[in-house]
Amino acid sequence: MTFGKALEALKRGAHIKREGWNGKDQYLVLVTDLSFTIDGRVINATHDTMGKRAIAFVGTQGVQVGWLASQADMLSEDWIISD
Repeated sequence: MTFGKALEALKRGAHIKREGWNGKDQYLVLVTDLSFTIDGRVINATHDTMGKRAIAFVGTQGVQVGWLASQADMLSEDWIISD
């Protein structure tokens, strides 16, 4: 599927990935209610248009919040729903 359709599935709660990715068990997920701690204070991250959400990459080394799509990712049509 296209990146646009995959992004819509992500917003509905699906985990998505590209068939072309080399790493096993890698996928993207939408993180909600995003918050973090600075100097002992809990910060509820919020943005006017995104709310408290971010795209996270889940891979073999853990979770990376703030994933950014490359041009190849955006133009590829090998996106699938991950199990």
